[in-house]
Amino acid sequence: MSTPVNLENIRQAPKVLLHDHLDGGLRPQTVLDLAHEGGYPGLPHDNADDLARWFVTAADSGSLERYLETFAHTVGVMQTSDALFRVAAEAAEDLADDGVVYAEVRYAPELFQERGLTLDEIVQAVQDGFREGERRAEAAGKRIRIGTLLCAMRQNARSTEIANLAIRYRDAQVVGFDIAGPEAGFPPTRNLDAFEYLRQQNAHFTIHAGEAFGLPSIWEAIQHCGAERLGHGVRIVDDIKVDDDGTVHLGRLASYVRDRRIPLEMCPSSNLQTGAVSSLADHPIGLLARLRFRVTINTDNRLMSHCSMSSEFAALHETFGYGWEEFQWFTVNAMKSSFLGFDERLAIINEQIKPGYADMLS
Repeated sequence: MSTPVNLENIRQAPKVLLHDHLDGGLRPQTVLDLAHEGGYPGLPHDNADDLARWFVTAADSGSLERYLETFAHTVGVMQTSDALFRVAAEAAEDLADDGVVYAEVRYAPELFQERGLTLDEIVQAVQDGFREGERRAEAAGKRIRIGTLLCAMRQNARSTEIANLAIRYRDAQVVGFDIAGPEAGFPPTRNLDAFEYLRQQNAHFTIHAGEAFGLPSIWEAIQHCGAERLGHGVRIVDDIKVDDDGTVHLGRLASYVRDRRIPLEMCPSSNLQTGAVSSLADHPIGLLARLRFRVTINTDNRLMSHCSMSSEFAALHETFGYGWEEFQWFTVNAMKSSFLGFDERLAIINEQIKPGYADMLS
């Protein structure tokens, strides 16, 4: 008989995370400590438990714009090299403790310059923190590798500058680029110069698309900008029609996304909070996985959504009945879709993921 599917056993299974925001995954106590050390005055609570609950409640509004407002506090306490180092190191430790063997963690360097840090100082502090977190995890008997994605904020005009930064640090485990922030009114094509530059440099990038905005956002991200992956992408379901008898009809965009195996970085708990879906049972993951789109499971913001990769898998087990075979499929999907080199991806699949799930299935 296979290992029972429960939260504790899920934590032991190898997992791969492609969509996780550094400034959305702080430990509540770390937020308090950094606010005290840096003189940040704006926190709504001075107790870690109360603060943790506040982040979830404030983010649980059904609005992407309101959800994004919670980041004012986490970004506010991450304005020094020491703070960035600590947050990055703890992120690697926390993910490893949850059984994540590979993660791509993203952040927008331009948000951390309020106290005069240069972009290079910011990237170096975060990279040093990730390496320290990997060392701590290994000392605790856990193996994890962290790749970094640098984000540009789509409402600003710095995407080409941040794309250049990603290229400068791609040999230091910055594996790709992204644009983040509000979708409505800020289409991906506003950043077309950055994406053209990245393609010329043979660099990787994903694009937040199809979360709060519909099919045009996804179409632009793929067909104009050349996105290799879609951040969220839940609205691709708007191009799929299911008849009363269960017959499925894919529109041309949905067919293209499936045929080209374009990965969907789906974040179930976050999508509930931002109003992208009304309930987990109604989440397009169920249909998209059944249709064999390249679905991956992600946390988005572990603090705001009070979630982990293990809790996301557990919720999918409870809602859709997924077990170890489905979890392995999601995990291999994610590893295949990562921005690591082919040999490195293959090694993690063959040396960590497949043996880990073989143990669970035996």
